[in-house]
Amino acid sequence: MTNLAVYAALFLAAFAAATIFPMQSEAGLVALILAKQHPVIALIAVATIGNVLGSAVNWLLGVGIERFRDKHWFPVRQPALDKAQSWYRRYGKWSLLLSWMPVIGDPITIVAGVLREPLPMFLLLVTIAKAARYAVLSAATIGVAG
Repeated sequence: MTNLAVYAALFLAAFAAATIFPMQSEAGLVALILAKQHPVIALIAVATIGNVLGSAVNWLLGVGIERFRDKHWFPVRQPALDKAQSWYRRYGKWSLLLSWMPVIGDPITIVAGVLREPLPMFLLLVTIAKAARYAVLSAATIGVAG
């Protein structure tokens, strides 16, 4: 695989993992770090950019989702949406620092869009969270692999 293909695959995996699709990017990052063929900082940067852009898609979904709330096919019932919005209002934008977490991270980024968190602040906090997660994972991988 060429360098471009490796980085593109990592980017796509990280992007998809941040959206509503059930994927994982960490395994790919760890495998690439263990292969020792690419600079770790470049791998972290590509994974972070992909993951943040995937979260931005969630934010956009949140911005546009309100108009469908009353449709019978809408996948989230009103009580669940109200609960998520209440939680986000309580903890505010700082909850975006948990956007890296499995299960709760994606819904947080969607609710941030629903509640119209300003995009620049959204991107800043999500980038900090995602980059920190990949940096810690990379450091742990390097520490274990020696």
